[in-house]
Amino acid sequence: MSQINKVVLAYSGGLDTSVIVRWLQDTYACEVVTFTADLGQGEEVEPARAKAQALGVKDIFIEDLREEFVRDYVFPMFRANTLYEGEYLLGTSIARPLIAKRLVEIAEQTGADAISHGATGKGNDQVRFELGAYALNPSVKVIAPWREWDLTSRETLLQYCETRQIPVEQKRGTKSPYSMDANLLHISYEGAVLEDPWAEAEESMWRWTVAPEAAPDRAENVVIRFEHGDPVAVDGVEMSPATLLAHLNQLGGQHGIGRLDIVENRYVGMKSRGCYETPGGTILLKAHRALESITLDREVAHLKDAQMPRYAALIYNGYWWSPERKVLQTLIDASQGPVSGEVRLKLYKGAVMVTGRRSEESLFDAAIATFEDDAGAYNQKDAEGFIRLNALRLRTAARKGRSLR
Repeated sequence: MSQINKVVLAYSGGLDTSVIVRWLQDTYACEVVTFTADLGQGEEVEPARAKAQALGVKDIFIEDLREEFVRDYVFPMFRANTLYEGEYLLGTSIARPLIAKRLVEIAEQTGADAISHGATGKGNDQVRFELGAYALNPSVKVIAPWREWDLTSRETLLQYCETRQIPVEQKRGTKSPYSMDANLLHISYEGAVLEDPWAEAEESMWRWTVAPEAAPDRAENVVIRFEHGDPVAVDGVEMSPATLLAHLNQLGGQHGIGRLDIVENRYVGMKSRGCYETPGGTILLKAHRALESITLDREVAHLKDAQMPRYAALIYNGYWWSPERKVLQTLIDASQGPVSGEVRLKLYKGAVMVTGRRSEESLFDAAIATFEDDAGAYNQKDAEGFIRLNALRLRTAARKGRSLR
């Protein structure tokens, strides 16, 4: 790599990224610019400023990106009813494109030669950060310390801090044993006992949700209003994207909604067990699908569903900024024009149940669907020809002895 004079680092203020600041200064003899994003992780980000200053950092960027995160990344993803491998709501994955974008923009703004991150060489995040950065700036240089240095454990990181007098908190007794990531959409847990897929997660691990069995004995009803596929109000109160998601997180968490325990296939090739809490997202997914069920044409809905797994994989694997994701997004967004209306849901002990949906754009016609007299709205005799035409190829194959029986 050519001479590096300045690097923009995605900085959390924690042990790993604090070590990285000094390691970059020592290894590359460069100036370090830190960037800390507030994505609603539930912790104060401002203390990162003092920690960065103590490490000699002069240019410090701390930004509240909560509204942009939910409006421009989470909501577009939810228009597709996105689930990776049928379960994961992509809480970590969808945050990485925004962080990558700001890293590149700050590098250009400050005249930096490279960007850096604290993702390990085993995980998906290194791929997401770097694919995003290269898509936005093909000539950007990326420094990934975990792929270069010989610091392989928390203890070696702490030793590095001691020998170089890096001020970091060393609360070994109170630190969570899990590797965690949080933003307004979710909180994730990996490592420790979760590395055994048979071991049950400890109840003390969960932070956002009560156990379903400890949730209130009385159900709570909530009404969510959508406009063109995006939620805009809860129980008649209009809210900004970030405020709305935070509100649903609180409601869902109180009722034990949104816990998930899965083994997923990482893009780098290994299987990984993770636990997630996504209370607001779980509610929104259920509500959005319910509204689409009455507002979308059948074939449009099925086309969307068919594309969703590919769309989910693109986000999971780090291709948010790819041309194929943008093409799929155009199709998805075009379908959302009529997806406006209200959905009523019941929250009860870990479950989200749809109890009603209504829209001025509804395609549901009670006069046709009724089990009572439809006054000629549907001629049931027409079904005979419909069935015979669709059975033609099956009957032809059966006559040739190609029956599957």
